[in-house]
Amino acid sequence: MAIAKAERLMNLALCLLGTRRPLSKRELRASIEAYMEATGEDAFNRMFERDKDDLRELGLVIETVENLDGETGYLARRDSNRLPPITLDAEEAAALGLAAKVWQQARLAGAASGALQKLRAAGMPEAEDAFDSQASALEPRIPVHEAAFEPLMLACRDRRPVVFDYRKANAARPEPRHVEPWTLECWRGHWYLAGWDRDRGAERVFRLSRITGKVRSRAGAFTAPVPDVVTVRETVESWAGETATRSARIRLRTGCGYPLRARAQSVTEGVADGWDELEIPYGHGLDAWLVEFGPDVVVLEPADLRADVVDRLRAVAKG
Repeated sequence: MAIAKAERLMNLALCLLGTRRPLSKRELRASIEAYMEATGEDAFNRMFERDKDDLRELGLVIETVENLDGETGYLARRDSNRLPPITLDAEEAAALGLAAKVWQQARLAGAASGALQKLRAAGMPEAEDAFDSQASALEPRIPVHEAAFEPLMLACRDRRPVVFDYRKANAARPEPRHVEPWTLECWRGHWYLAGWDRDRGAERVFRLSRITGKVRSRAGAFTAPVPDVVTVRETVESWAGETATRSARIRLRTGCGYPLRARAQSVTEGVADGWDELEIPYGHGLDAWLVEFGPDVVVLEPADLRADVVDRLRAVAKG
């Protein structure tokens, strides 16, 4: 079935690229065998619309033109689908090759590889990768293990509202969220979605590892304005605990919690048997982060942070 679809897409692309005038659906159906074999007009229309969308997703520019008889026609002009001359030097080509290796996900890796092939076909130099000698020892990666990443990435790109079930750190069960997604940000090894929560009428940040089930797209346009990139990043950092407004004092089991130690403003070792004392920046979301370290962390002060951590731990124990 995959081969048949690929052949059908290729035939459609060749038809649209090989004509000097727009072709109607009727003409395309009479020219492509797979369309001739479609059972009924509705089946053909659905197949054609999917194929047209797939070709556009692959980068083919398809124009829709209405002729004098009012009939809609389609064509892909060669000048609109031709890459301009590539003027990258060897160092720029090497940088693109390295960037293509960053993503670990199979589908994203395939897209990056396909993009490189198109650039090389258009004249990008086959540069000697200056990073090859270190590649076996050190190679950049962006880890993305959450199944929600790819559908949310596409929803952010296409400005499509989404619905998903989300479990807060202090909740026993997930709740549905209706969100207008803005952008994805990676912070401390975790991915976060920043967007507009329709139910709460406010911007919110969601950690992808707490999204359960499938992300489902919804029709319609965004109802809230999308802020600029810098503002969104600041929102992500704030809700994830990056923006600190004061300090907290905690005890941390010796030999544990290295991410906390890396952020600490001061560390006093051996204050008790097997425990060190740390002063760390305290911002929104710190309580959720501390809960992840379980019994290896004890909050000393402030009292409100200690109470928030205790509440979260109790909720987890009940769930």
